[in-house]
Amino acid sequence: MTFYNFLLLIHVFSAILGMGPGFVMIYIVTKAKTMAELKHAYLIRNRLHHFVMVGGTLLLLSGVTMGAIRPYLFQMGWYVTSLVLFIIALAFGPVILSPRSKPIKILLKSHNDDKIPEEYDVLAGRLFFFERIENLIFLIIIVLMVLKPF
Repeated sequence: MTFYNFLLLIHVFSAILGMGPGFVMIYIVTKAKTMAELKHAYLIRNRLHHFVMVGGTLLLLSGVTMGAIRPYLFQMGWYVTSLVLFIIALAFGPVILSPRSKPIKILLKSHNDDKIPEEYDVLAGRLFFFERIENLIFLIIIVLMVLKPF
């Protein structure tokens, strides 16, 4: 096995580790019926986010390293487009998702009733809208990586 093939293996495993849990993070919290269930769902979601961060970091590092080993990749449209989309998706975290998740975290800590407040639905709707866009970006990246259309 060449070093490049080893990186490719790490890249594929990182995609599974990083993107897989990311696709179910919305679903986990949408099934909660009580505030206790919602708090627990967000705890699980937070734990899954660690996998997303580690996998995403390894994904970027392995992908760029493969490009450094085979510089012609930087001339391939699918590679450059995937890289740009990935960087945009990474920026979603601190720029778009974090500011929309902070009010939810505050609500989860401060709300004492077991009934989920209507305010949560509004806040979650705003957050999940952008998470779905990010998931769509990741799906496009996967298609580009598999098909290499240009």
